[in-house]
Amino acid sequence: MNNTIDNIPAGTPVLITGATGFTGQVLAKKLVNARLKVSALARLSSDLSPLANLNINWFRGDVSDEKIMQQAVAGQQYVFHLAAALREAKSTEKDYWNVHVKSTQIICKAALQNPNFKRYIHVSTIGVHGHIDQPPATEEFRFAPGDGYQRTKLEAEEWLIKHAAHTKFPYTIIRPAAIYGPGDKRLLKLFRMALKPVFVLLGNGKCMYHLVHVDDLTNTFIAAATHPDALGEIFISGANEPIAITDIARIVAQHFHKKIRVVRLPIKPFFLIGDVCEAICKPLKIEPPIYRRRVAFYSKDRHFDVTKMRNILGYEPKHSNETGIIETAAWYRKQGWM
Repeated sequence: MNNTIDNIPAGTPVLITGATGFTGQVLAKKLVNARLKVSALARLSSDLSPLANLNINWFRGDVSDEKIMQQAVAGQQYVFHLAAALREAKSTEKDYWNVHVKSTQIICKAALQNPNFKRYIHVSTIGVHGHIDQPPATEEFRFAPGDGYQRTKLEAEEWLIKHAAHTKFPYTIIRPAAIYGPGDKRLLKLFRMALKPVFVLLGNGKCMYHLVHVDDLTNTFIAAATHPDALGEIFISGANEPIAITDIARIVAQHFHKKIRVVRLPIKPFFLIGDVCEAICKPLKIEPPIYRRRVAFYSKDRHFDVTKMRNILGYEPKHSNETGIIETAAWYRKQGWM
């Protein structure tokens, strides 16, 4: 448990959106264990069973539903806004806007009605920066969102900053790196590939990836909610350094006593294949087996500077890339997935 949670007294009312997601579940457990008065919002279709044994007051509905959100925000002293739209073939630009922008507007306006409100923690993404061509990137690095998800995440940030300037609304923005850890499947495909005789990479890029362990990320949320110097600031939350995709694969392979052979293939044909698959599958609301964003993953580098997180929040990541990767790989094996 991060000791910054001690700065929020037991019984303090807090709200989490996106509580049934991977990161939300970890945060909810920490806040409940700290004896805070936790409320959470979940869609009617969400599975509450992973959090069924926790003392949580549930609100059921969509984050873009003004009526339910006003009820959920009323009386809260802290709001952790983790909800995000899923990147699915069926998701539209309007879906992204509703979940990222409209929900932010509703929450912030509702929170202003509470004189005891202390801080709003807005969870964005490092994706707003796009490919990092001049690493490492800080929070001030230029923006280059590449899709509707990232564009609306950036729009929500920009609206929040402008809104707060006029209303003195108390907020902190967190831009997480790629979130991983036991309990999530984000890296499962990559880890499985690492155990094959040949590890395939597309293109000739460095393929740098910046990770953040979910334990470190949720500790960053808590620190940001309570630290006086975090008010009105933006923080990138990530490991101390990035890691190349090939190094992730080597760590996994070595952990399971396997040898790895990296083979690179030209990337351009896969962009074409991805475009064709998307053109066929998206109108049918079917997830394409390969798509441009997945191919582009191999052509982009994610390399960030987390000095601001360490110096201002005073938070030092507990998990190195290697220990976190091994921990996650061991959990995958325990589930019978590897």
